[in-house]
Amino acid sequence: MTMNAYSPADGHGIHAMVGDQIVVGGPTIGKPGRDGEVIALHHDDGSPPYDVRWSDTGRTTVFFPGLDAHVRHLHDDGTPRNEEGPNDAMASH
Repeated sequence: MTMNAYSPADGHGIHAMVGDQIVVGGPTIGKPGRDGEVIALHHDDGSPPYDVRWSDTGRTTVFFPGLDAHVRHLHDDGTPRNEEGPNDAMASH
């Protein structure tokens, strides 16, 4: 799986757009992670928090991403976008 992830260490933090997918690691080893769709932004620049509709529950929550969260930037058809700017880091899992 290929994701565009923004590392908080680079000083820019994580950024998302409506329609992107949030992927969060499991709380402990052996526990599954979760994912959801960004359905609304609180800031025009795409910085957190986000309103996320979680795929496992269908519930929408305000989400403040932690270090285990990544944004998977998607096209309208659900395929990853290959946009890499000067502050983007490509990570593969």
